[in-house]
Amino acid sequence: MVLVIVLVLLVAGTLLFHFVSPWWFTALASNWGNIDSTVEITFWVTGFVFIAVNLFMAYAIFRHRFRKDRKAHYEPENKPLELWLTVITSVGVAAMLAPGLFVWAKFVDPPEDAAHFEVLGQQWHWTFRFPGEDGQLGRTHPHFMSEQNPFGLDPGDPAGQDDRLVFNNELHLPVNQPVKALLRSRDVLHNFGVPQFRVKMDMVPGMVSYLWFEPSRDGRFDILCMELCGMAHHTMRGQVVIEPREDFNRWLASQPTFADTQDDDHADPQRGAQLYGVCASCHGPEGGGNANMNAPRLSHLDPWYLERQLHFYKTGVRGSHEADRFGQQMAGMMATLPDRQAMRDVAAHIDSLTSETPDTSVTGDAQRGERLYRNCSSCHGDRGEGNYATNAPALAGQHDWYLRRQLEHFKQGVRGSHKGDYYGTQMTLMARTLHDEQAIDDLLAYINQL
Repeated sequence: MVLVIVLVLLVAGTLLFHFVSPWWFTALASNWGNIDSTVEITFWVTGFVFIAVNLFMAYAIFRHRFRKDRKAHYEPENKPLELWLTVITSVGVAAMLAPGLFVWAKFVDPPEDAAHFEVLGQQWHWTFRFPGEDGQLGRTHPHFMSEQNPFGLDPGDPAGQDDRLVFNNELHLPVNQPVKALLRSRDVLHNFGVPQFRVKMDMVPGMVSYLWFEPSRDGRFDILCMELCGMAHHTMRGQVVIEPREDFNRWLASQPTFADTQDDDHADPQRGAQLYGVCASCHGPEGGGNANMNAPRLSHLDPWYLERQLHFYKTGVRGSHEADRFGQQMAGMMATLPDRQAMRDVAAHIDSLTSETPDTSVTGDAQRGERLYRNCSSCHGDRGEGNYATNAPALAGQHDWYLRRQLEHFKQGVRGSHKGDYYGTQMTLMARTLHDEQAIDDLLAYINQL
């Protein structure tokens, strides 16, 4: 009788949860309402079977419970019953599969007027590519990929010269325009999905998969990786902005072409040395940093990371939070670097500097810190050397007091909360896995050994 009661309560609780629960689909923002209908059909079919089977089990247990005055009858075969079960099961399976097959036939057949663009996924970041005025995307190949050519575009293909490249996690698309997304992965399995659009598709290294949809309303929606792609899988997020055609055209025109990225002026370390004179007053002539001036070490950082941070200070992505008083000082100093070329020159000069590894100031359990660092190593490298492919700077050789401050700023939202800080958003999520100050001390104690 206990089992009978448990089965009945299980059915009642399931029904109550289904009809009273506040959790359901997000509001639809594309043409794929058919997918909602297909899922609902599956819910009704499987829900009916779930209720029928469990209530029948409860009935059978109660009806045929043990009594001393009766004996069980064993019937190994019942052909009419088997026939009914086969027919009913077949009808149920067909009811679930048929709608999905009709939807799938439309899902793999984008309309002829669909605009196309490319999504490139990598651990743990999204980038995008749009065709230029010729309406064609240029050829790509992995052996062309480099820091200067992260999309792997063929420099000899004229069709790719005017391709518009989007180097951040924010995608813009026009409303009421069918679009076909070509999906590529740079490293491991990923999955591009936007819940409000009801579309998702695996991204397989070495293949180009695709999906299509038609955004039906303006708004800003989350892009999620729906394939477990590594330690920071949950931080691989982006945003898609659906807007009127005029706004989309303005945004697209502001993105650089492939030819623009290849024609950038080369860095001039000698000019950078002159510009660095102001920086040296805090960071030291050799970029070794100065704790008294709250200035971190620079000489061990890669130029691509230095240039990005300088650009962030220049544009207010860093140094605009009211609690980041040292960042505000840096933002004020950016008046000495008038343009992106000046930042590139300074970064090139800093790359030529050498300074001693700073003294440590943190006391912690390095052995426990090593276990905590395993999460960090997925991006920053086993030795804290940094990794351009994962947009992660070097940690080894940096002042531990500076690393502590940045971790606290990430946890508090002082850094990483700006909508333009695509990489800081990831660090905000990862920093919150360090639950207390002792965990930070232990982590830094281990990093100091690298």
